[in-house]
Amino acid sequence: MKKMGKKKPKKIKDKSTKKLKTGLYHIIRKLFEQHQDALLNYKQVCTLLHVHESESRKLVVALLRELETEGFLRKSGHETYQFSNQTETVEGELELTQRGSGFVNLGKNQADVFIAPHNIGQAIHGDIVRVALIKKSGNRPEGKVMEVVSRERTQFVGTIHMYDKHAFLIPDNTKTGVKIYIPFEKLNKAKNKDKALVKITVWPKSAEFPFGEVIQTLGGNSIHDNEMISILVSQGIPIEFDADVMSEAEQVTLELDPVEVAKRRDFRDILTFTIDPVDAKDFDDALSIQKLENGHYEIGVHIADVSQYVKPDSAMDKEALKRGNSVYLVDRVIPMLPEQLSNMVCSLRPKEDKFTFSAVFEIDEKGKIYKEWFGKTVIHSDHRFTYEDAQEILEGADGPYKEELHILDKLAKIYRKERFKKGALMINSEEIRFKLDENKEPVDVVVKVSKDAHQLIEEFMLLANKHVAMFVGKPQKGKDPVPFVYRVHDKPDPEKIALFSLFLDKFGYSLEFTSPEKAAQSINKLLNDIRLKNEYNIIQQMAIRSMAKATYDTDNIGHYGLAFEYYGHFTSPIRRYADLMVHRILLECLENKPHKYNQVLEDICKRISRTERKATEAERESNKYFQVVFVHDKIGEEFDGIVSGLAEFGLFVRMNENACEGMVPLQALPGDRYSFDEKTMTIVGQKTGRTFHFGDSVRVKISEVSPKKRTIDLELVSVGE
Repeated sequence: MKKMGKKKPKKIKDKSTKKLKTGLYHIIRKLFEQHQDALLNYKQVCTLLHVHESESRKLVVALLRELETEGFLRKSGHETYQFSNQTETVEGELELTQRGSGFVNLGKNQADVFIAPHNIGQAIHGDIVRVALIKKSGNRPEGKVMEVVSRERTQFVGTIHMYDKHAFLIPDNTKTGVKIYIPFEKLNKAKNKDKALVKITVWPKSAEFPFGEVIQTLGGNSIHDNEMISILVSQGIPIEFDADVMSEAEQVTLELDPVEVAKRRDFRDILTFTIDPVDAKDFDDALSIQKLENGHYEIGVHIADVSQYVKPDSAMDKEALKRGNSVYLVDRVIPMLPEQLSNMVCSLRPKEDKFTFSAVFEIDEKGKIYKEWFGKTVIHSDHRFTYEDAQEILEGADGPYKEELHILDKLAKIYRKERFKKGALMINSEEIRFKLDENKEPVDVVVKVSKDAHQLIEEFMLLANKHVAMFVGKPQKGKDPVPFVYRVHDKPDPEKIALFSLFLDKFGYSLEFTSPEKAAQSINKLLNDIRLKNEYNIIQQMAIRSMAKATYDTDNIGHYGLAFEYYGHFTSPIRRYADLMVHRILLECLENKPHKYNQVLEDICKRISRTERKATEAERESNKYFQVVFVHDKIGEEFDGIVSGLAEFGLFVRMNENACEGMVPLQALPGDRYSFDEKTMTIVGQKTGRTFHFGDSVRVKISEVSPKKRTIDLELVSVGE
């Protein structure tokens, strides 16, 4: 005898029926939400909604059952339903996969919620969504998108496809975009196959696709421009400032208000300079140094006082929060603030008086801190060093303020040594930079390695960031904790460290990870031991991947990577909204004013953590694109390299000469059939047993490049000994 059970609703294929189902679904939900005590059967629901057609009534039955399964309704008798207040809903950021399913990131160490393709509704990758939890699959909850709380991306770049009565935009990035319906009257002269920037104007509940209009066609731009615009738009990063933001920025003048100058501590007669990249335009920070009568040094870390000009809830402030941070692509900067502020008014340019917010320390020659002071200041930068200029002087060349640079360098080395002794991770960042010609074509690749000049600035910025966070965050007797924006870095997940240890086994290295502190010490020792070996960069990258990601949070869990109990971002308010908030909160503390940032601060932390991830992804995509462009005329040329990645579809190789990475497809490896062994993290030949490991030296030939896909295809020429 067959078991009686709920009939599963039939799959609906007809598009018009799909639209009807979507519309009815939301109307039924609204009906029960408005009448939460009502007991309604399907006939009563149909009557209230004026549904009379047979097929539509069947849909109502199916949808009532579906809403019961989701927990939104509960059954009371035969086909009679009532609103259930037991449905748990959560909010988070939706991340879509290439297969069309999604995950909602809830943050705070909570498990991601899986969203099946048919439960995504009208949400787009990156949206903040409200999700009803339907069920749990093992340890992983599953949900359905109930509402788009905020649409993170409304503009998309793609190609126009014309039909008889309408057009569609097919986005370049199908993962982060959605096909957009465009009525002819909204084409704004765009033609079939044109590349265009399109904005979503409305997405009716019953419509399968959103409606949009063409903002601009991109045919007049260079290929590089279009690709960069596409990268930015696909991450939801605004390209231009609105008129009200620009108007507000233009009201800000370079002249300093003498009344405000008189309120501040004056450092204009004390030696002050900046050290920045050669192509920098926004100078966030400056250092001052003077010797005191007691033989100690007074060292000031002076930060552009953006809060003087960007007031809470102003147009510039709202836009800065929306952007979260500046974005640095290979060939351009998308600033958080208009250039009038970022490059002129706030930038600590040489030979100009500027308003700053400062952390000032009295320090002896051994690095001991005797006093600290925080407050509003006015400075005059005497000199602008590039990192290269300062490095030459530190290496023995003559130059301005040589003695002062060497004093600061000595102190920086003391603080750096102390950090590592306390368990900070010894990660040496390596940055790939492209030299561009006047047409923005890449003509050379430069691998930037952190040297003493970089580390000098880094250590004093860390010092200021740490001490500001301690000043605000340390508990004080009889006082409530101050709501603050911490930069936090959680301890590594033991499972990830165990996987990293397994990865190291392939190189014959071991790792001590009985505790997070032991793991840090062990990683530092290993990286120091192998710094001159081929596998150094790969192992360092894998070490970074095994760590948690640093984020912004109001809950202080410390910064594992820096080995700091208290840490916040104070030193870059021109390019990070976090720092602007820290300035405002610090000023409230200094002036003993009530703290007006409470619950809203948690939302700000979530937002700026998201915008930081978007910026990182855009910067990574930009770098990949220019790598491909750089080697596009080198097809057929051979290069030495090392194996930098292994996967089930191929062998990644980083070429030594240009630091660009490409892939040898698995099926293209000669002489055997190869497969990826996940357990041993190797690629193995089935007949010969030939094995490829991370760090192997190889010679490859560039066979094909695709700027669109950001890929470099390689052929294996030979394997090194």
